[in-house]
Amino acid sequence: MNRLAGVTSPYLLQHADNPVDWWPWGEEAFAEARRRDVPVLLSVGYASCHWCHVMARESFADEATAAELNAGFVSIKVDREERPDVDAVYMEAVQAATGQGGWPMTVFLTPDAEPFYFGTYFPPQQRGGMPSFRQVLRGVAAAWADRRGEVAEVAARVAADLAGRTLSGAVGGPGGGAPGEAEVHGALLELTKEFDAVRGGFGGAPKFPQPMVLEFLLRHHARTGSAAALEMVQATCEAMARGGIYDQLGGGFARYSVDAEWVVPHFEKMLYDNALLARVYAHLWRATGSEQARRVALETADFMVRELRTEEGGFASALDADSDRPDGGGHAEGAYYVWTPGELREVLGADDAALAGAYYGVPEAAEAATFEEGASVLQLPDTGTPFDAGRIASVRERLTAARAERPRPFRDDKVVTAWNGLAVAALAEIGAYFDRPDLVDAAVAAADLLVRVHMTDGAGGPGTVGRLVRTSRGGAAGDNAGVLEDYADVAEGFLTLTAVTGEGAWLRLAGLLLDTVLDRFRGEGGALYDTADDAERLIRRPQDPTDNPTPSGWTAAAAALLAYAAYTGEERHREAAQQALGIVAKLGPRAPRFVGWGLAAAEAALDGPREVAVVGPPDDPRRTELHRTALLSPAPGAVIVAGAPSGTETGAGTEAGAGTEPGAAGALRTPLPDDPDAIPLLADRPLVDGAPAAYVCRHFVCAAPVTRPEELRAQLTPVAPPQGGLTGG
Repeated sequence: MNRLAGVTSPYLLQHADNPVDWWPWGEEAFAEARRRDVPVLLSVGYASCHWCHVMARESFADEATAAELNAGFVSIKVDREERPDVDAVYMEAVQAATGQGGWPMTVFLTPDAEPFYFGTYFPPQQRGGMPSFRQVLRGVAAAWADRRGEVAEVAARVAADLAGRTLSGAVGGPGGGAPGEAEVHGALLELTKEFDAVRGGFGGAPKFPQPMVLEFLLRHHARTGSAAALEMVQATCEAMARGGIYDQLGGGFARYSVDAEWVVPHFEKMLYDNALLARVYAHLWRATGSEQARRVALETADFMVRELRTEEGGFASALDADSDRPDGGGHAEGAYYVWTPGELREVLGADDAALAGAYYGVPEAAEAATFEEGASVLQLPDTGTPFDAGRIASVRERLTAARAERPRPFRDDKVVTAWNGLAVAALAEIGAYFDRPDLVDAAVAAADLLVRVHMTDGAGGPGTVGRLVRTSRGGAAGDNAGVLEDYADVAEGFLTLTAVTGEGAWLRLAGLLLDTVLDRFRGEGGALYDTADDAERLIRRPQDPTDNPTPSGWTAAAAALLAYAAYTGEERHREAAQQALGIVAKLGPRAPRFVGWGLAAAEAALDGPREVAVVGPPDDPRRTELHRTALLSPAPGAVIVAGAPSGTETGAGTEAGAGTEPGAAGALRTPLPDDPDAIPLLADRPLVDGAPAAYVCRHFVCAAPVTRPEELRAQLTPVAPPQGGLTGG
C-alpha cells in the first residue's frame, strides 16, 4: 500500500513508489507493529541527502530487500527537516551507541518506539567491515524472534537513559548566568587553537563553514578590537570565497568541503547555509569595506532569490547534490557544477578556454583534476596573475548560460519555517546595506507567507496567534508543530525587519512568538526545550543547546529575547535571555565551535545591546542617513528603529535622559502598547532643533541625542574601526 502519496514532504514523495510498504511517522504505524508483533524500521533522511539517495537506489528500490522488510517489519520513513524532534531523539541514541551519526539514519525500534539497534548507511553487500543491509535485517529479525527478552532489556535501558537526560540544572539562576569577559576570552583562545592558519576555517576534513562562529568573532572584534578575531574571519571568508565550496558562476555555498582546502564540496546547497553565510559576508564588509565580501554577500542573496524562492514568496529548503550528467551518462553528484577542459573548449573556444582554465583552476591533465573523471570544481586560485576583467566577465556569462542548459539538481521546495526566518533576516539586512530594495521586498514577502500560512493557533486558522507549524508546501501548511528554532529564527527575522523598515507590526509579531517560547518551551531554571510542552510525546523531550548546521533553538531564542527586551523594555524577556545564556558560559570556553550563536548573543549582552532610535519625517534625507549609519554600525546585536518623532522638541544642548534610570525619559520601560504600529523604543523621542535625531542608550543609560551621522557613528563604535580588508577576487 502506498501511504506516502498524499504527504507534503518531497523526501517522502521520493520514496512513494518504492516496493517497501512505507508508513509515515504516526501512532497508526506503531499500532500496526503491535498488531503484527514485529519491530519497526525507522529510516530518517532528507531530500537533498546524497547517501540517502544511494541507499534508496540500492536497497529500498530492490524488490528482494523490500520483500524482507515488508514481511518482518513495519517501515517508517521520516523527513528530518519536517520532524527535527523525531530526528533529534533517535540521533542522540545513534551517537551514544555508535560514537557517530549522520543520514540516512537507520534505527530499529520496538512497537513502543524504544530503539534497540542503530546505524546510518548500510550497503547492499558486505564491504569494508560493514554488514549488508539484508544481513542487518536478518540479524534483527532473528534477535526479535529468539532473544526478545534481551532486545526488550536493551530498548528499555536506552529509552530510560534518553529520558533521564536533562539540562535543567545547567543554566544560571535568576539575574545571571550569561558569559562574562573571562568565558568569552576563553572561547576565543580555544578557537585560536582550532583555527587552520594555513587554509582558513576550523578543524580538518570534512570542513564546514561554521557561520555562527564567524558571527561571534566579528562581534568580538567590533566590541574589543581583537585583531586575532578579525583575522580568523578574514582568512576563512577569503578561502571559502576562492574555493570550490562557493559556486563561482551562480553564487551561493555548498554544504561543506570534503577536504581541508575548501576545494571539493558536498554539492547540495541548503537555504540555511546561504542565509547565514550571506549575512556573515555582509557583516564582514561592514567591518572592513572588503569588495570581495560585498560581492559574495550580494551574489549569495541573489542566488537565494533566483534559485530558491517559491511561487508563494517563501524559500525552498535545498538544491540536491546530484543531477543527471550532461552527456546522459546517468545520475551523479556534482554533475551540474563540474567542468572538464573539453567542456570549456566546447563552450568558449580554445583561447578563452585556456583563460578560463587558468582563472578557475581547471588543469588540462586529467590526473590533476580536482574532481572525478578529469572534471574539476571551479575555484579562484590566487595566482597573482592579472586577468582582463572584460574577458573574464564574458567567460563567466557564457559558462553560466551553458550550465543552465544542463539537467538541473532536484529542488526540495518545502518551506521550512526556521530557515525562512534566517533568510528574512539576511535579505533585509543586505538589501538595506547595499541599497537593494528588491531584496528587502523579498524578505517582506517571505515574512508575510510565514504570518499567513505558518502562524496558527490550531483552531482559529493561520495568522491568528503565536503558534507555528514547521513547514508548508505550495502554500499549504504542513501537519507538523513548530519547534524552538522555528520560533527563535522567525522572531530574529521579524526583529530585523523592524530595524530595516521601522514597521511596528513586525515587533508585535516577534513578541507573540517569544511569549510562546517563554510559556511553552521553558523549563526549570530557565532551561529551554526543543519542543513545546503540548507537542507530541516522544520517548524523550529533545533539548540541545549546541549549534548544528543552524543556530541551536536554545541560543537563537536567547538572542531574540535579548533584542526584543531592548526594543520594549520587557524585563521578563531580558531575564529569560540571561538565564538561557548560562549554558554558553559553561560550554563556550570548552567547545566554542558548538555554541557560536550563543557566544554571539553573549557579545550583544556584554555590549548592552545598544538601543538606537532615529526620529524624523520619513521623507527627510537626514533621517535616512542617520538610519543608514545606525544599520551599518558593527555594535554587537544593536537594536535599531527609525520612525516619526514624539514628545516635545529638545534643544541642541539638552541630554535627554542622560544618566537616567529605567523608566525615566529616554529609557522607556513599558510593555508593547495596543497600537500594533507603536514601538516603545521610539516613545518620547522628539526632534532636536527641528532636525531628525538619533538617541543611543546602553545598559539603561542614554547619551545625548545627535543630529549628525559622524556623531552617531562615534556613539556606536566600541573601538577604533579596523583598517584594510580582504583582497578582491
